[in-house]
Amino acid sequence: MTDQPLSTIPGPIDPPRRLLMGPGPVDAYPGVLRAMSAPLVGQYDPFMTATMTETQELYRGVWGTTNDATLLIDGTSRAGIEAAILSLIRPGDRVLVPIFGRFGHLLAEISERALAEVHTIETEWGQVFTPSAIEEAVVRVKPTLLTLVQGDTSTTMLQPLDEIGEICARHGVLFYSDATASLGGNPFEADAWGLDAATAGLQKCLGGPSGSAPITLSDRAVEVISSRKKVEAGIREPGDPSSPDFVRSNYFDLGMILDYWGPRRLNHHTEATSMLYAARECARLLLLEGRDAVIARHRRVGAAMLAGVEAMGLRVFGDVSHKMSNVVAVYIPEGVPGDTARAAMLEDFGIEIGTSFGPLHGKVWRIGTMGYNARPDAALQTLVALEAVLRRFGAAVPSGAGVDAASDALAGS
Repeated sequence: MTDQPLSTIPGPIDPPRRLLMGPGPVDAYPGVLRAMSAPLVGQYDPFMTATMTETQELYRGVWGTTNDATLLIDGTSRAGIEAAILSLIRPGDRVLVPIFGRFGHLLAEISERALAEVHTIETEWGQVFTPSAIEEAVVRVKPTLLTLVQGDTSTTMLQPLDEIGEICARHGVLFYSDATASLGGNPFEADAWGLDAATAGLQKCLGGPSGSAPITLSDRAVEVISSRKKVEAGIREPGDPSSPDFVRSNYFDLGMILDYWGPRRLNHHTEATSMLYAARECARLLLLEGRDAVIARHRRVGAAMLAGVEAMGLRVFGDVSHKMSNVVAVYIPEGVPGDTARAAMLEDFGIEIGTSFGPLHGKVWRIGTMGYNARPDAALQTLVALEAVLRRFGAAVPSGAGVDAASDALAGS
């Protein structure tokens, strides 16, 4: 084998400058990128284990919990979802999934792959569930686990969770929520709302890169997970590997991962050091600014974006009273080629906005104001570019109306 010719080897990575104003990922905080460039250490170096412990405490503050079992799953936000669902249920357990967007369907699929008996209820995209509708389904299905998305970026809706935990506790049901799109930009109170498990990702309101999934588990959830554990340090103990007691994954076995993050420090995998640094910095920056202050900043800039798109004559999708603060969906004006206009935003202005999925594909754009990009200047730049592109493709947009309305909203907030 000969060496590859030097002329065929690409140069250093050099991505274009973008302003990511879609539903995620978004631009990372500069401090998070700097943290990722810090030197690596061994996985049992005292600095490493101390950083893991620090990160756990920081995320207790982010989640609003005192749960000891608050840690990171190495992988994207979907890794956290799989770890939670695979570890909390046994094959044959009943799982209830209320679906109000694409990511409810994802929770149902992952539960099916975990060999659960999956029951779903659905509501129209752009709406959310009432507590009474969820309780009726809980009484009827008698599930082991309720899995519920908090903020579904496919519809931009924010499902209220504050009454659901009490419903689950009253009926003996474990309560899990996917907060990937909402954590950090919208209220989340793991303890006060009675969550048994919750997972998220860094790439939305937390302002980091995709690749690490914060998770928190109640004592009740840890008890369920520990009752299943049949593997220690990667060595199988005696038993039938087809038994429901075995988690259907080694990588996502939370019993083993808890031992890795806990005082025993039993080896399970090599922690993704740079992602640990990133996750730590995401949480540190959020708590340094103040959790309530960050949520208020998302609410303020999100309200400005909403005012701006409405002033431009764009029709907003869904029940605005239940919209996430960090993303808005607008119908693409008739006659405007949606994908072509999005491409023009990217090519001419370096700004990315999103399309959507399923029944909304090609019908709406989704515009995010989250994490580092929950800033007035980012929102105003996006509205300027959007007006220019819409006018280019023939849409009747009042000149400057979007920026004026957004500026007025910011001034009055």
